[in-house]
Amino acid sequence: MQMSRYRPHILATLSLGLPLIGSHLARMAIGVGDTIMVGWYGVEPLAALIIAGSFFHILFFLGMGFGTGVMGLIASHIAAGNQTEVRRGARMALWLSAGFALAVMPLMWFSEPILLSLGQTPMVSALAQDYLRIAGWGLGVVLGQLTLNSYLAALERTQVVMWVTLAGLPLNVALNWVLIFGNLGAPELGVQGAAIASLSVQIIQLVLLVLYARWLPIARHYHLFQRFWRPDWQAMAQIARIGWPIGITMVAEGGLFVASNIMMGWIGIPQLAAHGIALQITSITFMAHLGLSNAATVRVGQAKGRGDRAWMRDAAITVIWMSLVCAAIAISIYLLFRHQLVRMYLDPNDPQAALIVTIGASLLLYAALFQLTDAFQVIALGFLRGVHDTNVPMWMAGFSYWGVGMPVAYLLAFPLGFGPAGLWLGLCVGLTLASILLMWRFWRGHARGDWTLPRAAV
Repeated sequence: MQMSRYRPHILATLSLGLPLIGSHLARMAIGVGDTIMVGWYGVEPLAALIIAGSFFHILFFLGMGFGTGVMGLIASHIAAGNQTEVRRGARMALWLSAGFALAVMPLMWFSEPILLSLGQTPMVSALAQDYLRIAGWGLGVVLGQLTLNSYLAALERTQVVMWVTLAGLPLNVALNWVLIFGNLGAPELGVQGAAIASLSVQIIQLVLLVLYARWLPIARHYHLFQRFWRPDWQAMAQIARIGWPIGITMVAEGGLFVASNIMMGWIGIPQLAAHGIALQITSITFMAHLGLSNAATVRVGQAKGRGDRAWMRDAAITVIWMSLVCAAIAISIYLLFRHQLVRMYLDPNDPQAALIVTIGASLLLYAALFQLTDAFQVIALGFLRGVHDTNVPMWMAGFSYWGVGMPVAYLLAFPLGFGPAGLWLGLCVGLTLASILLMWRFWRGHARGDWTLPRAAV
């Protein structure tokens, strides 16, 4: 790359992307903290938390499309100087997020019979429902946070999102300590205490983001909360068209890994343990690519608003190279320290630890390849969301994950006898195909084609 040409793009992407990466890692840390502290409390509460967390996150993935999809749209309208459209889009994304959360709340309130029908034990199902009846009210809160995160990212104000998320980490740990275990005179609430802690932190974070969005001088002339109660059906329909395919895509990708967990469990407990460890390690490094993908959505959205394809191509190339650097660092770590990484998760006195380390270390070899494929598909999705293209990418991704990746994983793992390695190779095949199709759609369709910014009536 010509550094003088790409330096402004590098600096702008780092300014946007680094705080977003930090925010994603902080959210992961909060989830890990919940898991560890409930695990200290008891095995059945831990199992309930894991099941309830999976239940919650599937619904979160389905509803997050509105808040995620509006990011590129707002960036385009800001670049084009359409102040009214910025307010309309952000406001209706908040409406849709809240409406979705209310619509699915009964699923969490009456989750016990659903979990029982899925083969969970009565105790785990009951505890999971206890958790979800409290934590479920936080779905609208976290979806609202996501929308405000997108709004602030489009305004290139991502640092506050990171600091608000980081501030929630020690607060969540402290509330967990008090409410789960009944310290400082509080009642001992177990998983319900973890749910109350999470909901409390989420509400505080949302309030802080709302206050910041109202105070921020650059945002004041958008009047985001002015006449907030008034519906805008045209803008709502536009956000829904962009957002629901994103939610379906997120569920399809998340379901791919859930299915891989189930199939790995068919092979054996040590294999499942190694698989889970390897996935968690890769998910940490994936946060770098996810943050860069979010930054790519904003940068490409800005280019679309300006009607500048050359600027869009330069911004996209910059993000790809930065993602490649992150992937190269992760691959080097996996290849050099794969045994040490897996050992960190295990008790060395466990009689199965050596076997799990061997399997997990071998899976991290495939994770090295995983870095490139997973990085490129999420970056491509970020590009396409920046140009408001979400419907066809949903079908491309869904076909790649479930039409190709999962069948190949099953074929390699079981009929052909490759076991855990076959499962991971199948995942790599599906994600590779997704990255090829999605990158092709962006570079052959949007980066070279003609397009104009869609305008809704004011």
